[in-house]
Amino acid sequence: MIMESDATRAMDSENRTYWESELETLPRAELEKLQLRRLNESLHLAARSPHYAKCAQIGRMLREGIKSIEQIRELPFTTKDDLRQDFPWGFLAADKHEVIRLHSSSGTTGNPTVVFHNQHDLASWANLMARSLYAAGVRQTDVFQNMSGYGLFTGGLGFQYGIERLGCLSIPAGAGNSLRQIKLMRDFGTTVAHAIPSYLGRLHEVFLAEGLDPRRDTQLHTLVIGAEPHTEEQRRRIEAMFGVKAYNSFGLSEMNGPGVAFECTEQNGLHIWEDAYIVEIIDPQTLEPLPDGERGELVMTTLDRQAMPVIRYRTRDLTRILPGACPCGRTHRRIDRITGRSDDMFIIKGCNVFPMQVEGILMKLPEVGDNYRIILDHLDDQDEMIVEVELKREWFSGDVERLTRLQRRIAHLLRDEVLLRPLVRLVEPGSLPRTESKAVRVIDRRKTSK
Repeated sequence: MIMESDATRAMDSENRTYWESELETLPRAELEKLQLRRLNESLHLAARSPHYAKCAQIGRMLREGIKSIEQIRELPFTTKDDLRQDFPWGFLAADKHEVIRLHSSSGTTGNPTVVFHNQHDLASWANLMARSLYAAGVRQTDVFQNMSGYGLFTGGLGFQYGIERLGCLSIPAGAGNSLRQIKLMRDFGTTVAHAIPSYLGRLHEVFLAEGLDPRRDTQLHTLVIGAEPHTEEQRRRIEAMFGVKAYNSFGLSEMNGPGVAFECTEQNGLHIWEDAYIVEIIDPQTLEPLPDGERGELVMTTLDRQAMPVIRYRTRDLTRILPGACPCGRTHRRIDRITGRSDDMFIIKGCNVFPMQVEGILMKLPEVGDNYRIILDHLDDQDEMIVEVELKREWFSGDVERLTRLQRRIAHLLRDEVLLRPLVRLVEPGSLPRTESKAVRVIDRRKTSK
């Protein structure tokens, strides 16, 4: 029945306003009833796992019954450390033979985090991805090129199954190999592509080096960007480079991966699919709930995952719930773009600094390219913040006076934003390290240099 409804939905997708009209426009009271029912089901499933079986609060709540969503605040948080400590099977709530896929973090130090899925979970995830892409204007007639890594990283397969559920022609290009990406776009008429924001700057450079302009020489009309925090300035820059609309996506492997929240065509916040998740915003220091509109740490609970439900997971991502309704008519609440992580913040000379503050300043400057790096170092018996900034090729010249003025201007703007004066280094285009995965923006050398 699921496949039949999906096929029907895909066939008439060009004429539909929503992927799942009834669910996406469900009145808030009905949506909260659905959440409450699914929360009860999720807690019963979670109690089967070794980790949550030890949780006295869950046992008590199941015995007494859950009468409101707000009761979730009586339950303890789940953290990434919990997932690592109970690696590999401690959060599994199903028999091992029912599990058909796992995804894992890189696990470069210590245990990785791992998430398990059964058949239901993968079908639900694929549908959430199809719903997300549809909300961003992607249709069955599109050609979708997925420039995300496949494998244990959730982005590749998460998007792939969503694309196929939607009914698009998919090009599973994978990450990197820019010349091949460009050829695929031109050969097959790619109309929609997905990539991390930092890679798109590199891809644009390769387009220009080949004498091509993506605005003229491709059929692209939409980009989907995510997997790493980025500013609104960076998004607008990407849109200008490619001549398209770029829609923000948000996800994390502990909550499936991509498809947790997505921008609709209004581009005014990301709809969290509340039939699949309960969302909270807390103060990361006091752990107290914050009202809509106030920025804090995102906490999430799965509602439609059977093999491995996760309760009140502290994502460390910083955002806020946007007040008011979206003009698109969807009733699921929206979160603001992720401005960073609570553990991304660094302290230097007594100032709290988030990398996104630096990016927000740099991306407003027409002289600045798409790559930068923040180095924290101990120089001359004091800590210093060094910002290395790639310039656009036309600005990197032998005019020392012009470069000096620009350097001072950047330092002044950054001082006003982060309340300390950094050392600014202007570097030539292409000189900073590039990666096909998430960009590394901060290097802390203070401990090794003392």
